[in-house]
Amino acid sequence: MTRDAPAPEPQDRIDPDLRDDYRPAPPPGGMGLVADLIMALRFFSRLPTGASPHEKPDLARMAMALPFAALVMGLVPAGLVIGGTMIGLPPYFAAALAVAAMVIVGGAMMEDGLADAADGLFGGSTPERRLDILKDSRHGTYGVAALCLFLLLRVTALGSVAAINPLAAGALWLAANIAGRSGGLWLAYTLPPARADGAAASAGALPLSRFVIGAVLASLLVFVIGAPATSLLGVVLALLAIALTMWGWSQMCRRLVGGQTGDLIGAGSGLSEVAALAVLLIFA
Repeated sequence: MTRDAPAPEPQDRIDPDLRDDYRPAPPPGGMGLVADLIMALRFFSRLPTGASPHEKPDLARMAMALPFAALVMGLVPAGLVIGGTMIGLPPYFAAALAVAAMVIVGGAMMEDGLADAADGLFGGSTPERRLDILKDSRHGTYGVAALCLFLLLRVTALGSVAAINPLAAGALWLAANIAGRSGGLWLAYTLPPARADGAAASAGALPLSRFVIGAVLASLLVFVIGAPATSLLGVVLALLAIALTMWGWSQMCRRLVGGQTGDLIGAGSGLSEVAALAVLLIFA
C-alpha cells in the first residue's frame, strides 16, 4: 500500500498524525454489514463464522457491527442464566455457568486484557516498562486480583438479580455487555496506538464518525433490551457511567503509557460493563 507520509522512525509509539497510514485497505469486494459483522465476530469471539475468506481486522468497519456482534455473543450466556435458574439451578450457580460461557465465547480476550492492563499500568514505573509488562503473557498479582474481582462482580451481579427475576438478569447483562464492548472502543478513537507493532495498530485508526454510529446503535439496543428490565432513567445513567468510566480510563492510559493497546481497549470494555451493571442493578 502506497503511503503519502514518510515511514515513522522505529519507536514504541505512533505519531497521532500518522495513524491513518496503519489503517488496513478496504477489501476489493466492498464492505457490507454482514461482512463487517463476520469480521467483528472473528476478532472478538470464538464463534463459528463459516468458511468465507478471512480479512485483515479493521476497527473502522468493526465499530459499527460490534453492537450486533456483542448481541450474538451474549445470547447463549444470557440464556444460561435465564434457563438455568428457571429449571431449578441455584441462581449463583447458573450465573457462574453463564459467565464461564461468556469467557469461552469471547476467547477470554476481555478478561486477559483486564489482567494485563492491571499488571502493566500498576506494575511498571515508566511508560516503557509498563508496555513491556503489557506484552508479557504471564499474569502477576495485580492481574490475578483484577481478573478474580471482575469474574466475582459479574457472578454476584447476575446471581442477585436472577434470584428474583431470571429474565431481568439475562437482559441486564446482555445490555451491559453490548454497551461495554462498544464503549471500550473510545480508547481506539481518542488515543494513538502505544506500540507500532501491536494488534491495535494493525487494526487501524477509528474515525469519530464510525465510533459514534456504533455507539448510537449500541445505545438503541441497550434501551430496547435493558429498559424493560429496569427503567429509562436507569439505562440513561448506565450509559453516562460508561462515558465517565471511559473518560477516566483514557486519561489514565494517556498518562501512564501515552496511548492505547488491544489489552487496554479490552480492559476498558470490561470496566464499562461493570460500571453499567452497577447502575442497572440499582434500578432492577
